[in-house]
This record gives sequence, C-alpha cells and structure tokens, in this order.
Amino acid sequence: MHRTRIAVAVAVAVAATITSTWAIASANASVHPAARESGPAHLHSHHGKLGTYLEDARGHALYEFKHDKHGKSSCYSPCSTYWPPLLTHGKPVAGHGVSASKLGTVKRKDGSRQVTYSGHPLYAYTGDTKANQTNGEGSTAFGGEWYVMGAKGKALDGD
Repeated sequence: MHRTRIAVAVAVAVAATITSTWAIASANASVHPAARESGPAHLHSHHGKLGTYLEDARGHALYEFKHDKHGKSSCYSPCSTYWPPLLTHGKPVAGHGVSASKLGTVKRKDGSRQVTYSGHPLYAYTGDTKANQTNGEGSTAFGGEWYVMGAKGKALDGD
C-alpha cells in the first residue's frame, strides 16, 4: 500500500512537471520577440563555449534548420511556435562581428521577410530564455537538426 502511494505521488509529480514545462514553452513561444521585430533586424556576434555565433538584438542565439532547402524556410506552424523565424521590416543590420555581405532575406509563405545569413534562414529558440543561451544546439525537432549559426556563415555543429 505504501509503495503504491509513493508510485502514484511520483507519477503525479512527473505529469505536473511535464504539463508545466509545455505550458511555459507554449507561453514563451507565443510572445518570443524574434517573431515580432517591428523594424530592421539587428544582428551581432557573441563568443561563447561553442565558438563565435550570431545573436539577435536581445542577445538570443540564432539557429539554422538543416531541414531547410535552397535557402527557403520549411519551419511553419507548429515548428515556428518553438523556433520563431527572425523577421525583419527593411534591410537587416550587421552589428559587431557580422558580415553585411552575408545578410539577406527570404520571403515566407505569409509574405513576411525572414533574415538569412550565408543563404540560411535564421531562427530563435523559445528554450533560450536569457541572453547568451544556446539550449537548442543539436536539437532534432520537427524533422531536422538545429545548430547555432556561426559568424563565419556555417553552423556550429561540432564538426
């Protein structure tokens, strides 16, 4: 009887944790700033444990999705809920350590403009809740791998 109560308590605690984690991720995804740039997107580089990589104006790491082909995004709902595309209104701005010649945009299905770097569409990750985090590195969500975009224009995938 005592073991049964413990097992039930553990199961309830695990279920509550999972539910809470999904609720927080969903809430973060719906308000992530990368998806709602009101002007030109500003990018800069940051040197961290993975190397030198791109960040948005708030200091959030930017990722490439290996499933994207020919410079076009293949990440739409529900993927874009967790991996919001870096959108821009106007020409993206290259900050410290970012090559302006590698910056570009690609038109998404809804007509918005997504920032690209070396031809790769860029995304933020809702699991990065603070500046300088790279929690999405190496993820295999939504049919492909996700890697932080290096300042040299190649993903920092550990190769």
